[in-house]
Amino acid sequence: MNNWSKESWRDFPIKQQPTYTNIDELKSVEQELSKYPPLVFAGEVRRLKKELAKVARGEAFLLQGGDCAESFSEFNADNIKNKFKVMMQMAVVLTFAGGCPVVKVGRLAGQFAKPRSSDFEEKNGVKLPSYRGDIINGIEFDEKARVPDPKRMIKAYNQSSATLNLLRAFARGGMADLRQVHKWNLEFLKNDALSEKYKQLADKITETLNFMEACGINPSNTPSINETVLYTSHEALLLNYEEALTRVDSLSGEWYNCSAHMLWIGDRTRDPNEAHVEFLRGVKNPVGIKAGPTMTPDSLLELIEKLNPQNEEGRLNVIVRMGADKIESEFPKLLKAVKESGKNVIWSIDPMHGNTIKTSNNYKTREFKEILREVKGFFNVHKAEGTFPGGVHLEMTGQDVTECTGGHKDITEKDLEERYHTHCDPRLNADQALELAFLIAHELKEAMDRKKSSEV
Repeated sequence: MNNWSKESWRDFPIKQQPTYTNIDELKSVEQELSKYPPLVFAGEVRRLKKELAKVARGEAFLLQGGDCAESFSEFNADNIKNKFKVMMQMAVVLTFAGGCPVVKVGRLAGQFAKPRSSDFEEKNGVKLPSYRGDIINGIEFDEKARVPDPKRMIKAYNQSSATLNLLRAFARGGMADLRQVHKWNLEFLKNDALSEKYKQLADKITETLNFMEACGINPSNTPSINETVLYTSHEALLLNYEEALTRVDSLSGEWYNCSAHMLWIGDRTRDPNEAHVEFLRGVKNPVGIKAGPTMTPDSLLELIEKLNPQNEEGRLNVIVRMGADKIESEFPKLLKAVKESGKNVIWSIDPMHGNTIKTSNNYKTREFKEILREVKGFFNVHKAEGTFPGGVHLEMTGQDVTECTGGHKDITEKDLEERYHTHCDPRLNADQALELAFLIAHELKEAMDRKKSSEV
């Protein structure tokens, strides 16, 4: 990798970074983190890349979801368990109803830093630095809380480590067992029309497993029945943290960022001549690129060439976030350019960020119908171009929150104040996430059928 080192990003312009006042303390924290054990391992990252190569070939579907921003205050085992449960529910709906293997990647165990549209926030004439996520400063609107504190990186690492420990236990310790598919249903989803739809699907899975077991196929000889893998991802925004957790793999001699299996670059930090692209071009992890309506075909192709010069399958995930009104007019320009170039990418849809609005009672929200409209637009474009819709990228939670309006329970603007708990952007609750999974499964099944027909 020409002229690259894990520190080379420091010689490039950089956006969306905090201004630390105590540089000695910052350096001390970076040195401490650099001695900590990796959170993920190079072998796990390579396995994810192989799974994502299948997505790039249209043989699997990527489900990526989790919190807008993880917080220190809401960290507990129940929240992690509920997030795991809803991801498993969505995955089984997409696999069984959509007829497609699913690669599961959480926005968790590291999704602490958030880009902001302004460096400052003002309330009642008081102007303070913006909240940039718990890894940087506090959400409380006071001068002390908003001062960037390097020691928060240590706390973020420790919370990520504990989260990963629990996720691995869930994935290997029985909670992922398909024979427990009925028990994944969350308490607040019971006695509900959507819950009944899920129950019917779970009954079919149970019948299928009983038949398989009668034929001699069971967890003892087929571990995938009772085990799974949930990979982790986050936006690689705070590069001091990312550099400290970047290590050389002893087997391959290659550099891996060991803070997460997959990392992505946001729409605000994707300049090919700036620090974030410079950093990520040198690590071997799968990388996502957020592509909003300002992304041009030439800019995207330049980024793809810089981040994936060897055109590896499974290396790049282009996460499209146009908004419901622009997806069918703007996305085809990018898709056609990449298709004609012969570049290997995964296309996934982020239907959240382009559909954020402010309500009359001053809540940031997203309308479920607009989220669904962008997802459908994404599938429509792929259908027209004969390409594969590779995945979905969602801000969602396993909690019973009221942050996005609509859905089959018809959450209204007035309902938002009941359980609006996000630290940043509005998330789909578990009910809305599961409803969306059923709707995506229908589109995915059609896409898989078209692919099979074209191969005959």
